[in-house]
Amino acid sequence: MTKYVIGVDYGTLSGRAVLVEAATGTELCSSVFDYPHGVIDRTLPTGEPLGHDWALQHPQDYIEVLAHTVPAVLKEAGVNPDQVIGIGTDFTACTILPVTEEGIPLCTMPQYEKNPHAWVKLWKHHAAQDKANELNRIAEEREEPWLKNYGGKISSEWAIPKIWQVLDEAPEIYAAADRFIEAADWIIWQLCGKETRNSCTAGYKEIWNKAAGYPTNEFFKALDPRLEKVVEEKLGTLITPLGEKAGFVTQKAAQLTGLKEGTAVAIGNVDAHVSAPAVGIDGPGKILAIMGTSTCHVLMGTEETQVPGMCGVVADGILPGYYGYEAGQSCVGDHFAWFVDHCLPAGYYDEAQKMGMNVHRYLTEKAQKLKPGESGLLALDWWNGNRSVLVDVDLTGMILGMTLQTKPEEIYRALIEATAYGNREIVENFRRNGVPVEEFFAAGGISQKNPLMMQIYADVLGMPVKISGSDQCPALGSAIFAAVAAGKEAGGYDTVYEAARVMGKIKDTVYQPNPEHAAVYDRLFREYVTLHDYFGRGENDVMKRLKRIKIEQSKA
Repeated sequence: MTKYVIGVDYGTLSGRAVLVEAATGTELCSSVFDYPHGVIDRTLPTGEPLGHDWALQHPQDYIEVLAHTVPAVLKEAGVNPDQVIGIGTDFTACTILPVTEEGIPLCTMPQYEKNPHAWVKLWKHHAAQDKANELNRIAEEREEPWLKNYGGKISSEWAIPKIWQVLDEAPEIYAAADRFIEAADWIIWQLCGKETRNSCTAGYKEIWNKAAGYPTNEFFKALDPRLEKVVEEKLGTLITPLGEKAGFVTQKAAQLTGLKEGTAVAIGNVDAHVSAPAVGIDGPGKILAIMGTSTCHVLMGTEETQVPGMCGVVADGILPGYYGYEAGQSCVGDHFAWFVDHCLPAGYYDEAQKMGMNVHRYLTEKAQKLKPGESGLLALDWWNGNRSVLVDVDLTGMILGMTLQTKPEEIYRALIEATAYGNREIVENFRRNGVPVEEFFAAGGISQKNPLMMQIYADVLGMPVKISGSDQCPALGSAIFAAVAAGKEAGGYDTVYEAARVMGKIKDTVYQPNPEHAAVYDRLFREYVTLHDYFGRGENDVMKRLKRIKIEQSKA
């Protein structure tokens, strides 16, 4: 009897499941479910307004993903639940929520539903930046040795600043929460009925280290005396390595998903990191960019090296036996959507409709006719702050070189190029600091849909760009880990390396750099670096001053 595994990928706006044949890696079908509540960034579902830089979600949306997508792929493929040997999931991170000891989200309880701090804080919740700033200042003063493993700065996107914000602004929610848990682990809790903590989110997002554990209670007390025992009381110290089995599908979860009770459940994972085996990455020197609303970069090395501006280095953080490095860009697809939603003339929509195209494809085709540098534009890709290598969410976007002749497609191309420059800065930062980058892979929706963007990336990097062979790369990665959780005896695999060699894949198409274009982009990249350092490293903090004035005026 043919054996199958299911991978479920939780993104920023939707969740998707893919059904995969374990013995070959063949994807039979997939199903996508858009979150009914989307990103909650203006008002709570109960009507309460949110502050600046908030980004929340509703945990019931995550349950609905399981209820819709898993039965859908089983039905479409005509697969019997008895044939499914495992399920794995991945999540955006750090996406964290306060829950009771039974795993009940506080936001679903009537007494807390009107308090914003009771809800899921999405990865791009940046309202804890003041806490991140203070955490970094105290860590530097104390010469905390772990800080260099996170590039010298903890981001406001990570767990501790978000938890500290809850404690400071809503101490009643902090007191009511028996646990703060990553959504990556919470959804596993819903599937197998017990709390687990995966080493990936713990390592990259919660300052946990395989050898040293968490920072000391003295450090947390230095932040705030009320945080002294945050690890023991709110997080927990039992961390499970990637590739392990979290448990088995419960009766309740079986009724929800249509899976058989007792099906193996893989330990939780992160959408970017889980993607590495899905493209067949099995060793160091190969960087993968998972491109969507934002981009996350993952890379493995043989040594633990402190790289300024990276998001983290974690032993076994991607695959066992290597040090996993993470970096990223906070705004990629998001700022293309911003431009289309807020800046595009109506005539472009009309013309795209006449040609039977969506507006992004229409703009891409017009932008493709331009040569590198022809527009005279240069942009900084900081519409949602900078994750790497500056680690500063208070930086903002910029376009230089606008004239009365500037056209929308020129701006659109400049935004694409800006993300390519930011991507190259990340690659070069690793190289400058002794972490080799020899191959470049891309995954995610943009890599599949936008050849122009991938060609620009190849030209800017001066490297070939290889593309994931799956349209649902993180979901395939989760399916690979599901096969490992099931084990060889059940029809899966004993190691993720064995599974990746069979189930991982890339496309035959490889984007090769155009030498003529690459030469122009080398010149433009040097100009990008000048602006990057001028506005991003303190020489001119005008972006931050403008942001402060904006906040002051919004409160006036």
